Amino acid sequence: MNQKIKDKVSTMEATLIDFRRTLHQHPEIAFEEIETTNRIAEKLEELSIPYKRMDPTGILAEINGEQDGKTILLRADIDALPVTELNDHLDYRSQVKDKMHACGHDAHTAMLMTAAAALNEIKAEIKGTVRLLFQPAEEVAEGARKMIEQGVIEGVDNVFGIHIWSELESGKVSCPPGPSFAAADMLTVRFKGKGGHAAMPHQTVDAAVMASQFVSTLQTIVSREIDPLHSAVVTIGKMEVGSRFNVIAENALLEGTIRTFDAVTRDKIEASIAQYAEHIALLYGGTVEVDYERKTEPVVNETHSAKLVQSVAAEAFGESALQEEPPTMGAEDFGYYMAEATGAFALVGSGNETKDTCWAHHHGRFNVDEAALKVGAELYAQYTLAYLDQSEF
Repeated sequence: MNQKIKDKVSTMEATLIDFRRTLHQHPEIAFEEIETTNRIAEKLEELSIPYKRMDPTGILAEINGEQDGKTILLRADIDALPVTELNDHLDYRSQVKDKMHACGHDAHTAMLMTAAAALNEIKAEIKGTVRLLFQPAEEVAEGARKMIEQGVIEGVDNVFGIHIWSELESGKVSCPPGPSFAAADMLTVRFKGKGGHAAMPHQTVDAAVMASQFVSTLQTIVSREIDPLHSAVVTIGKMEVGSRFNVIAENALLEGTIRTFDAVTRDKIEASIAQYAEHIALLYGGTVEVDYERKTEPVVNETHSAKLVQSVAAEAFGESALQEEPPTMGAEDFGYYMAEATGAFALVGSGNETKDTCWAHHHGRFNVDEAALKVGAELYAQYTLAYLDQSEF
């Protein structure tokens, strides 16, 4: 543990909280984070940390240590959600109608900025290079790929990210090796039949019947075709069929999501969905189009990196700070960076019943226990130094 880092983060706690609240009051959704990007740029200029603006939003900054070494990428997401804030009692609640930092990205941004300030102050001790990525559009699962296309991962040896987590007790840290967040895919299915009068079904091909049969049969892919030791979720969340009570539907539109942790399960589900849809359409005399879009990669903590996070957290905050959260079927586009370099993704607890910060992410009442922010900021910086100080890996 670097005591200078701990002391710097401690002295900056008020600034850290103030920056988070400023971001919270001015949320911007995916690829619209213009003012957020400007605020980040202003802070980096105050710290004399060189940076470049990404296209269309976001920032990549870099701290070059005065000793040779590897390159680590630290990432914080910066976008908000199209959610109406319900925390009317907060004096720093969102000032933008129907937009809110309902997932903690304001906290991530503020924590990484504070870590940047601390690391920049001791760059003479840094062995290598620290890249600081303030990434847009995580909520629509497009930001990470956009940043990778612009070269942020080139030459990077290790990646590290943090997510504030309301289901975890405030100040606790979780980073077990293995799966953390699932791959998230999007499914669109369009059945086409032959419409007609409800009183003359023999002259039609009912798209409603095909769609209903597909939905009711779909779960057998998970229950009968997937290894029960491999987790998977298949959900149809939207279904549009027909236009009138006495007209047999010609078209049916279904949309859903698939969540998996491994490539074999993912491939099997995608192939089986197409097969089921085609057979059902053929059975009833209709046709079908299936669009399966892979939106994010799974977040899987590399063993050495995850254990290093645990070691750093235990030394910085005490063994009691460590807690192992189970994997979630929620998604995070941080997995795209992990496909290019080793790394880890940690959860920092922000749940505190007394402060009413245990609401689910994406809820209009979501908020964070700001006492946890210094934990995240220090973890970013301490992990960075620990990784770069290794003689091998």
